[in-house]
Amino acid sequence: MLGFVSRLFASDKSFRQAVATVTGQRPKNAKLYRLAFTHSSAVRQQPAIGRHQTNERLEFLGDAVLGTVVAEYLFKKYPYEQEGFLTEVRSRIVNRESLNNIALKLGLDKLVQLDTAQGRAARSRSVNGNALEALVGAVYLDLGYQSARKFILTRLVKGFVDVHTLTTTTANFKSKLVEWAQREGKTLRYDITGEARPGGMMEFTANVLLDEEIVATGMGLSKKQAEQLAAERALTELGVA
Repeated sequence: MLGFVSRLFASDKSFRQAVATVTGQRPKNAKLYRLAFTHSSAVRQQPAIGRHQTNERLEFLGDAVLGTVVAEYLFKKYPYEQEGFLTEVRSRIVNRESLNNIALKLGLDKLVQLDTAQGRAARSRSVNGNALEALVGAVYLDLGYQSARKFILTRLVKGFVDVHTLTTTTANFKSKLVEWAQREGKTLRYDITGEARPGGMMEFTANVLLDEEIVATGMGLSKKQAEQLAAERALTELGVA
């Protein structure tokens, strides 16, 4: 696989075609997209390249563009809903776990360049979701806001997000998990860690532990969001309707 990826990056034509397949639009500046798929760990292997040649700045930009487009989409789709509803749905669409899943479905894991020695651990966190945000940033810089908006709405939101389900499953997953744990006589707790993201933001990871055994993990831009996502995944793992 690594040999395939290296050849893909080496062949400008093949790389451009791969980007066009993912975004639905032909890239103009291939360098931007190569940068979008360059993780900081890959640059550490080649220190002469320089720290700035990673996808972190594009990730920061893409995160802002993605949030704006999704906010506009929800604002127009739900004209009578309040700010709290819109914020909750947007967070569920653009949270780290959702972006990681979408990135994998797009096949971005085959394009991301990272340190092979750290590959397994890094990919288990947020590498692919970060690359997706960086890709949004690359499309925005290369083709403009309308092209980035088209990519987000047609390829990401409408392609992989069931907005109707998100808006009709607004239960408090934490409360539901607490009730289940109490019925089953299980000890429940959350283990939360934080990690700085580009732009000074924090990303939190929450592990759900039942009787001190991790059953699910969730990530979000707040502790509450990470816990809710972790609880939701735990309920799915446990088969709790």
